[in-house]
Amino acid sequence: MFLYLVQHAEAKREEEDPARDLTEKGRLDIERVSHLLKRLGVQVKRIFHSGKTRAQSTARVLGQHLQSPAGVAEAPGLAPLDDPEIWAGRIAQMAEDIMLVGHLPHLGRLAAILVSGDQGRSVINFQMGGVVRLRRMEGGQWAVDWMLVPEIIL
Repeated sequence: MFLYLVQHAEAKREEEDPARDLTEKGRLDIERVSHLLKRLGVQVKRIFHSGKTRAQSTARVLGQHLQSPAGVAEAPGLAPLDDPEIWAGRIAQMAEDIMLVGHLPHLGRLAAILVSGDQGRSVINFQMGGVVRLRRMEGGQWAVDWMLVPEIIL
């Protein structure tokens, strides 16, 4: 199983937009990332997001390009301060590849639980609009497979 963790793309400041939708740079970044993911043949069963505007907008762009069979959906437990153990437990029961679009510190803590067993340990330096692919190995252990950030895409 592959698990794709995506930190939402760059969002507007709250003073500028209380809903915090994506900036123009954020939209361009996630478009570039989405195009590359499609060219790489990335396929996911479903894309889940936190429901916050910035995550929802990021997930929609990804969904348009990746065309996941089960679509894009809001899911509880992906907000910035939610307990990452919620999704660690859900993922343990899943077999198909999925993508989670969310926020820090939640994504960092979830990755830490999966990779090291300790949510307090920093294992990935997430970046806005970046994608981390984790692979579930035999025995249920997770490993970082690769990471893609907007800055490396021409």
